[in-house]
Amino acid sequence: MATYASATSTKKQEDREEANSSSEEEEDEDGDDTESEEEPDEPKLKYERLTNDLNAILSKDAASCIAVHTKFLALGTHWGMIFILDHTGNNIRDKEIMAHTTTVNQISIDEKGEYLASCSDDGKVMIAGLYGTELNQTVSFDRPVKSVGIDPYFTKSGRGRQFACGEEKLVLNEKSGLFRTNKAITIHQGEGPVRNIKWHTDFIAWANDEGVRMYHTSSRRIITKIAKNHKHRTDLYGCQLCWKDDVTLLVGWADTVRVCVVKVKPVHDGLDTPRHIVEIVQTFTPDFFVCGIAPLGSNLVLLTYDKDGMKQEGGKMVCKRPHLRIIEPGLYTSEELSNDALTMRGFEEYRINDYHLECIPDENIFFIISPKDVVISRLRDMDDHITWLMDHERYEEAMACASDHAHELKSHTYEAIGRTYLDFLVHQQKFAEAVKMCVKILGKRKDLWEEEIYKFAKIGQLRAISMCIPLEDPRLSPAIYEMILNDFLQRDYAQFYHLIKTWPHDLYNKEALINAVVNLLDRELDQELLLQSLGQLYAYQKAFDKALAIYLRLKNKEVFGLIQKHSLYTAVSDKIQALMELDWEQATRMLLDNIDKIPFVHFFMVTYYLNVICNLCLQYLDQLYTKDISAVHDYGHQMVELYCEFDRPKLLPFLRRSESYPLQKALEMCELRGYVKEQVFLLGRMGNLTQALKMIMEGLGDVNHAIDFCKEQNDEELWENLISYSIDRPNFITALLQNVGADIDPIKIISRIEKGLVIPGLRDSLVKILQDYNLQISLREGCRRILVADSFNLLERNVRTQRKAIFVNESQMCPVCGQELIVNDLRLASNILVFNCRHTYHEDCLPTAVVSYYESDSKL
Repeated sequence: MATYASATSTKKQEDREEANSSSEEEEDEDGDDTESEEEPDEPKLKYERLTNDLNAILSKDAASCIAVHTKFLALGTHWGMIFILDHTGNNIRDKEIMAHTTTVNQISIDEKGEYLASCSDDGKVMIAGLYGTELNQTVSFDRPVKSVGIDPYFTKSGRGRQFACGEEKLVLNEKSGLFRTNKAITIHQGEGPVRNIKWHTDFIAWANDEGVRMYHTSSRRIITKIAKNHKHRTDLYGCQLCWKDDVTLLVGWADTVRVCVVKVKPVHDGLDTPRHIVEIVQTFTPDFFVCGIAPLGSNLVLLTYDKDGMKQEGGKMVCKRPHLRIIEPGLYTSEELSNDALTMRGFEEYRINDYHLECIPDENIFFIISPKDVVISRLRDMDDHITWLMDHERYEEAMACASDHAHELKSHTYEAIGRTYLDFLVHQQKFAEAVKMCVKILGKRKDLWEEEIYKFAKIGQLRAISMCIPLEDPRLSPAIYEMILNDFLQRDYAQFYHLIKTWPHDLYNKEALINAVVNLLDRELDQELLLQSLGQLYAYQKAFDKALAIYLRLKNKEVFGLIQKHSLYTAVSDKIQALMELDWEQATRMLLDNIDKIPFVHFFMVTYYLNVICNLCLQYLDQLYTKDISAVHDYGHQMVELYCEFDRPKLLPFLRRSESYPLQKALEMCELRGYVKEQVFLLGRMGNLTQALKMIMEGLGDVNHAIDFCKEQNDEELWENLISYSIDRPNFITALLQNVGADIDPIKIISRIEKGLVIPGLRDSLVKILQDYNLQISLREGCRRILVADSFNLLERNVRTQRKAIFVNESQMCPVCGQELIVNDLRLASNILVFNCRHTYHEDCLPTAVVSYYESDSKL
């Protein structure tokens, strides 16, 4: 079966031809307007031309009619032959029927597909069995028979083997009576030739020159007449009939369409009238002629012929193409949903009566025939929808459909659509979009990834694909990664270095890349990025000595990360100076964090930088001191000197915390610079408390500092010196009275104050002393009460504890006699003595002195 050419494109061609014949005046009026081409609507039907054996049949003969069944097709020809074909056009062996001598006008097939009826202009009606001959018969009439219809239940017993045929009248043939003889019953006559018969269940519909009538076989009554409502000749514009279901008849006649429904009268009037009525529920008049009619859900499929069916072409008049339309019918109007122009073979020569339409309603399959062609039309499925989307470059929609309806697809896959889309994007040079889609389309298929990457390589777009190339799951062949890296090595050193750093180094052959970089270095002037890349490759190869040398040569601070990542601390003991010159802070932090891993680091740092850059040496020692006090034990003198010179705020905390410096030298350095507070601390540590206090009072004049110093030393003589020094200084006396109430007796100070000496804030100081005294007395009284209360509480708790019963188990034994302590026989019972330690004895087993001591205890 050959795929039928696009019907929509044919319709567009006709539209263009009609557009070309528009007047020049209209073109001038619209010439300034920019016409935007609207995207065509997706067709609803697809078409295939029936081929195979049918081609040979139609090459010698011409089709005149067709009948369709779910199992086969029956094709009648103008030479009187009936060919039984499958739905792909293959002739079924031994199923050719030489039925007539001239044109076959109509074929009808029973419901089971076992018998068919045919009629011809030779005046014969033939019943032929496809699987048996016992019911075969031929009936001859004296005039051409234009139509025939076989009982759908022809083989069912009791139905009379009925068939209807039409010439100038409608005749019902059946076998009846005792001997089952043929009987012909004239159902209707007098309205011209019967040109079409359609029999479904118990209803026979036929068309003559006056209209359409319907006959009910069970009641044997004509139940309706649907009058012709047009003025066209019935021999040129045949009436098309089709049963949509058991009660719905579709009628298409010339330029009218009707939908008729058979209904049962709700209440029988008792008169001799049919019990059924036919109601026309929809009717409309289209602007074309109807060659065939069929149902499609709630819509109609019409095979149509243009009213102006002729056109001038090549100097002669030719016929236009027929159209297959999908119509949504209304009560009196209709809406066209689809319109496809059909390129039937020889359409230029055919008129309206040369086309026929048959269908299999349950499968929505439509057969369009002309004398030299048979075309099958079907509803488009999801594969067709996706094909249309792809044809219109709507690939992302096609991919979405393929993902949502994967189980419905037969000819498309999500992967194939995606790869077609990638090819399209590459062809359009939309490389960025193509790269984004690669991850979505190629997924985890290693083979597809490699194939696409080679495509990008051929067009020189490895840079684009490298942004999304998978590194794991799937992991591609090493040759792929090496190809991309070599491409960047030739074009873009920065991106090459970036990939070297970000890609896992086990993806490619490192030795090959190292050789390529080394060869390139020999002829390249701008070597920095190449050297960085080479250093990284050496690091991956674990040639750390070469990598470190390159990083230090480039003064690249990433060397610190390399050292820490691979714990190369022993390898940098001879490179500390270079590391310090590169970045002091990082180097110091690294050295301090790994003191135990780098030999002689302190010796180098102190001996080198103390003579070269003292402040940097201080920073190093200070951080080392913060991290580990013991680590700077040997450098206390140097640290005091450096603190004095560069960072005095940290000097006093260091002097207080550390004991690794010589006191005398530290004092000399502080005296040299006039650091009084530091001298005071050092004098105090050296034991020269009096001199230290004197320096505070004379050098600093800070009585509060002096008080704190005395408190810290807790020396009574020192307090006496402070009082003696302060007794003639009113401000000092005030400070002493306000701050030393808890450390010395204020009476010592007050008793030594000279009469008449004006002391600022004396009253407040005395009030404060009294308040502090009262507070102390109050605190002492409170503490005493709390102590007494706690003592009684604890005593009471102890008494309660002592009075608690002690559990004695029945199975416990006396440690002395080894007998049970508790017995049931009172004659053998004895008092027992239980100690607080839980030991329990028979009273009789203990010495008399012990028993006498515990006589006051309770006996059990």
